[in-house]
Amino acid sequence: MTGKANSGEGPDLSWCECGRPPRILVIGTPERQRVQSAWKRLRPVVLAHSTLVAEDFNFTYQFVGDDADLVIVLGGDGSILQSARQMGAHQVPVLGVNCGRLGFLAALSPEDFLDAWPKVCGGDFRVVDHLMLQVEIVRGDKVVAEQLALNEAAVLGGPPFSILDIDLYADGDLATQYRCDGLIISTPVGSTAHNLSAGGPIVRRHLQAIVISPISPHTLTYRPLVDSADTLIELAVTEPNPSTSIVVDGRILGSLKPGDRVRVQRAPVSFRMMRVPGQNDYRTLREKLGWGGSLELRR
Repeated sequence: MTGKANSGEGPDLSWCECGRPPRILVIGTPERQRVQSAWKRLRPVVLAHSTLVAEDFNFTYQFVGDDADLVIVLGGDGSILQSARQMGAHQVPVLGVNCGRLGFLAALSPEDFLDAWPKVCGGDFRVVDHLMLQVEIVRGDKVVAEQLALNEAAVLGGPPFSILDIDLYADGDLATQYRCDGLIISTPVGSTAHNLSAGGPIVRRHLQAIVISPISPHTLTYRPLVDSADTLIELAVTEPNPSTSIVVDGRILGSLKPGDRVRVQRAPVSFRMMRVPGQNDYRTLREKLGWGGSLELRR
């Protein structure tokens, strides 16, 4: 969708039509000099075209509903993952400014932002909804821990680092039992993160799919699997180590005990990313992963 339309999900984008300035929140990584320097540079331009609701450099702002039209996240991809967790059920369109290193999600440099921001405020952008996962630890008949995931949920062994037997159920049916060091359930957004380093495929961000990738599988026939985002996945570790855990977007959700199940399914909300003219998934892959090789590619 373009900025001049309303997707029907999340905050109303009618500010693009009525001419009022957008209400914005600014979120950034605390105590990072590059973030503070970038915000000092960008702040006058931002204020010239928008209404500033709050500046949050401690990830403490409480999202309660339609309190902002968009969120500017200053930092790297980790900051965007943190903002997704922080927004929870109240996802607001995000514009990421890369003040970190790689920056797959926070793809705009501060220089690009200065050029794009007046256009964004005039409605020249798209909002792309990205799949999120609802991850739960089920103990008996009770959910003991839950978290939204933008990148992935991973079962990791921990000390003493022995091979894990992980049963995988798809829509209630046993699919297979993996023998591996761990298992990753990735979104398309997360396919360029832990999944990629484990040998999984890169999946276009807009696809409604998940990737299941075993980590160091004991048998060569185990290969990464792409499945529908509507598939209900359940994982059970037959004999978890004392430190076997489920890790969601790089943070431990909880330790797994014998009999626990990890339930992973499509979340009821999507992560909403703003895309400005000139942004392109393949261009990002070329630039971030060095896909250009020896070819002289046109911009």
